[in-house]
Amino acid sequence: QVQLVESGGGLVQPGGSLRLSCAASGTIGSMKSMAWYRQAPGKERELVARITSGGTITYAESVKGRFTISRDNAKNTVYLQMNSLKSEDTADYYCNVRVGPFQLNYWGQGTQVTVSS
Repeated sequence: QVQLVESGGGLVQPGGSLRLSCAASGTIGSMKSMAWYRQAPGKERELVARITSGGTITYAESVKGRFTISRDNAKNTVYLQMNSLKSEDTADYYCNVRVGPFQLNYWGQGTQVTVSS
């Protein structure tokens, strides 16, 4: 199995920055993509950013220009740099990876991001 360990969440004021990290370990095999999702209270989980093994990046329109996703393949780690944070960014953030020929989904434990004065 694959284990994902997230870190970097916390409380930040509007306009501030945070960097989330997610390290993958275990039986990884081929890894097609790494991504960040978030879920706010009362809302469905939504894709924030995704980066493929080939380096193709996709962002949600709401975070484009403010967030940056990157990966370190040697460390099997994905990062999410979040700048100019807004209150509407408040949510639980989850790391996701797709592994193997069937692209099985694995999820991190979640890390809470709260943007408030």
